[in-house]
Amino acid sequence: MKRLWIENGSFVTMDEQRPVLKGHMVIEGDTILYLSEQAPDPEPEGAERISGEGLVFMPGLINTHGHAAMSLLRGYSDDENLQVWLEQKMWPMEGKYTDDDCRWGTALAVTEMLKSGTTTFVDMYDRMHIVAEVVEQSGMRGLLTRGVIGLCPPDVQEAKLNEAKQFVQDWNGRANGRIRTMLSPHAPYTCPPDYIKRIVEAADELNVPLHTHMSESAAEVQQNVNDYGCRPVEHLDKLGFFSRPSLVAHAVHLTDEEIALLAERGVSVSHNPASNLKLASGIARVPDMLKAGVTVSLGTDSAASNNNLDLFDEIRLAALIHKGISGDPTAVPAWEALKLGTVYGARAIWQEERIGMLKEGMKADFIAINIEQPHFYPQTEIVSHLVYSGSGRDVVHVWVDGVQVVKNGDCVFLDEAQIRAEAQACFERLLSS
Repeated sequence: MKRLWIENGSFVTMDEQRPVLKGHMVIEGDTILYLSEQAPDPEPEGAERISGEGLVFMPGLINTHGHAAMSLLRGYSDDENLQVWLEQKMWPMEGKYTDDDCRWGTALAVTEMLKSGTTTFVDMYDRMHIVAEVVEQSGMRGLLTRGVIGLCPPDVQEAKLNEAKQFVQDWNGRANGRIRTMLSPHAPYTCPPDYIKRIVEAADELNVPLHTHMSESAAEVQQNVNDYGCRPVEHLDKLGFFSRPSLVAHAVHLTDEEIALLAERGVSVSHNPASNLKLASGIARVPDMLKAGVTVSLGTDSAASNNNLDLFDEIRLAALIHKGISGDPTAVPAWEALKLGTVYGARAIWQEERIGMLKEGMKADFIAINIEQPHFYPQTEIVSHLVYSGSGRDVVHVWVDGVQVVKNGDCVFLDEAQIRAEAQACFERLLSS
């Protein structure tokens, strides 16, 4: 079995017992075998040795909400409110998507995420078999789901649900376990109540989690009240959505009672600060959710509403905006912000025993950051530097499942030049069609 020995590196482990250490890490196959200040004794036989000098190693970042193929629409529609952006700009363009558009848009997103240190991502879209193929090829880890919109005739609803179920059956656990699956009604305002109930029943049958958009904008919340006589949290709870392990994206507009209910039901939240700010949807009550015991993680949403997929940006934003709106500089400290993108991300997608930390026995999903740069000096507090000074552009190497997928800033299993050219051609065709 292949072994890798990283010597004399600095490790931000995200383990509360030893959060930062200078030392050695040994990988065997897909697992962290050894992590300590002292060199391994005896030395691991036949190990590939890598010098850790000038590098900081940390767990790969976990992006808990996005729509990868929408990277083709980056910059196509900016500075619009959510409903105009979505209904008048995004949906008409997405309606023209072909399989090639999905493939190259996803490949563009995966390349960007890997190069900026994200090793695991959640994706909600359609043509998910194509998304899964790209993930499998890239070496990345993905929690994938065929999002369904129920604003259509019953036969179309049925076809979408069957497609979503088939995807779960075909892909759950594939790629050496790197690919896992969910079921996803797009949102309470795009799926009739009976349709959501059927999706919950299907999740029960297939034993998979659920994912949806929820309470992203004030207008969405009011529409739910107008249509169903209650706010989205109560609405989904009545429909049994939270009876399954569930992850909701955004959760911007919540009351104290709703936060308490999410905590009670064990619902995970994907906080998408950049997308929510850009679409003027608001700022989620993250400090209140964390205090209540809700698992909060970070997502970029799509490159069409962000406009990048660098999770370090989200970590920095999450640390800053909650200080600004609360008047409390301790609202989300640097260490907590970094946990949002690692430990809490793993917990939000029910994989905290496998990923999110550098710890013996856990999966070898980790990244190397070049700290021999002016913005990391003077070398004082590395966690502070990563959160407030660092970015995805500092990432030089990435490993997933013990396999190097980015080396010296280049993806190992993806042809970036081809992906960029194909993505540009796809966008130009969409624009002219």
